[in-house]
Amino acid sequence: MKPVSRLLRWLRPAVLLWAGALTAVAAPAADYAIVVSRSTQLDHDWGRVVEVLKEKHTGTIVVFDASADEALPKLRELFPRFACFVAQPGEVSRRFVAQVHRLTCKLNDDPYPDCFWGILTGYNAANALRLAEHQEPLTVRKVVAGTEIPFDMCEEGRWYSELEAGHWTRKEKGGEPETLSGASDTTEALVNALNDYHADLFVTSGHATERDWQIGFRYRNGQFRCENGVLYGLDTKGNRFPIHSPNPKVYLPIGNCLMGHIDGPNAMALAFLNSGGVNQMVGYTVTTWYGYAGWGCLDYFVEQPGRYTLAEAFRANQIALINRLQAYFLGLASEELDDKGQTKSPIRLTEAARAAGLSADDARGLLYDRDTLAFYGDPAWVARMADRPKAWNQTLTETNGTWTFNICPNRGERTFKPINLNGSQRGGRPIIQFLPSRLRDASLIEGADLNPVITDTFVLVPNPRECDPARNYRVVFHAKTRQ
Repeated sequence: MKPVSRLLRWLRPAVLLWAGALTAVAAPAADYAIVVSRSTQLDHDWGRVVEVLKEKHTGTIVVFDASADEALPKLRELFPRFACFVAQPGEVSRRFVAQVHRLTCKLNDDPYPDCFWGILTGYNAANALRLAEHQEPLTVRKVVAGTEIPFDMCEEGRWYSELEAGHWTRKEKGGEPETLSGASDTTEALVNALNDYHADLFVTSGHATERDWQIGFRYRNGQFRCENGVLYGLDTKGNRFPIHSPNPKVYLPIGNCLMGHIDGPNAMALAFLNSGGVNQMVGYTVTTWYGYAGWGCLDYFVEQPGRYTLAEAFRANQIALINRLQAYFLGLASEELDDKGQTKSPIRLTEAARAAGLSADDARGLLYDRDTLAFYGDPAWVARMADRPKAWNQTLTETNGTWTFNICPNRGERTFKPINLNGSQRGGRPIIQFLPSRLRDASLIEGADLNPVITDTFVLVPNPRECDPARNYRVVFHAKTRQ
C-alpha cells in the first residue's frame, strides 16, 4: 500500500482556519430562529404554526416584509443553530429555496452554510401545524426504495429496481438481503409498502415532474401522482391505488427532477408532506443532471447510519459541495450561473482539479446543484438511521480548550468509500464533524497533513479514499468557546 501522505497529494488545499468567521459576530448564539413573512405571521392559522414552533423550541421570531433577505441582519445577530423558514405554499418558489441557501451562508465570513435550516410548509396550515407539533424522534428501521440502496446499512426493507423490470430485493430484520423476481409493474407493491409496511424512509430516483414520479427508469412501469394534496399510485393498466400513510417518515427523492419544486397546490412535495406522512424531505427544484446535491444526502444519511440526522446530512453534503468548489475551482464558490449555464468569471482549473480528473463541466454542475435542493420540515426534528457498523468511527473531545478530532478506520477497512455506488456523483465525500458549540480563535496543533478545514461550527477533513487501518487519523486544535 502507498503511504497515505502520497495518496492525499491530489487533494491538497491549504489548511483553512476561517479566522474572520471565528471572530465576526459578538452576540451570543441562539438555538432556534423562526423566519416568516409578515403576511404569514398575521394569518390566523399559519400564525399558529409559528407560535407552536416558538413554544416548542424557545425560538426567536424574525419577520420580514417583502424578501427573506431582510432577515439577514437579525440572523447575523442571533447566529442560530437552527433556522426554520415558515412559508405558505405560494411563497415557496424555486427562487425562495435558492434565496434561503444563499442567506444561510451569509451569517459570517466563510462561504459555508452557517446553521441547520428547513422550510416548514404544507398543503395547508393544518398540515404545517402537524409538522410543527410533532416531537417524538424517528429511528429509521424500515426502508423502502424505488432504486438500489445499500441494505447492509439498513435494519430491514425492500427496494425495487428502476433499471430492471421485476427485480427487487428484500431484507428481513436480522437476515441477509435476498434478490427476488416479481411483476414488472411495481406500483401496487410500492403503495402497499407505504400503507401497510409503514416505511420510516422512502427513497426514489428516476424520471419525475412536479406532478408525478415515474417508477421505471429503463422500462415501462406505473406512476405516483397526486390530487388535492393526496397521493395515489396509477399502474400501467390504469388502476388507481390510494396512498394513506400517516406514520412519520422521511423522504429522499435524491435522483428525481423537480420533486422539491412547489409550483402550486398540486405539487408532489405537498402531497408527500400531507397524505404521505412525510415530516422531512429533500428535493430538487430543477431538473437534475449532475446529482451532487441529491445523491450525497444518501452518502451521509444512509451510508453512515446513525451518525447524522437528516438535517445534519443535508447540511454536511452542502458543506461538501462548497468545499469541492473551494478546493478545485478558485473563486467560484460564490459565483452564479446565467440562463445559459455559464459563469461571469472564467473557470480556471487548478492543478488539483486536473489531478482529480475534473473539468469545467464539474464546476458548472456543482454551481447548478448548489442552491437547488430544498429541505422541507422542522430542521430540529431528529430523524436518523438505526445505528449500524460504519467504515470508520469519529469522535470529538475537548480538554481545557484543546479539541481532538479522531477518525479511526474499523478493523479490516481499506477505503473510506461508501459501499454502494448507485447514483450520480457518489462517494469520496469529506469527513465532517459538527461542533457542539460555536468556537473562535482556532489554531491548528496537529494534523496539517490531513488538510482540515476548521470553522466556528464544524471540522472537515478531505476523504483520504484509501486508508491505513493501523493509523489513527487525528486533528488537534485549540479554540475558545464563544460566550
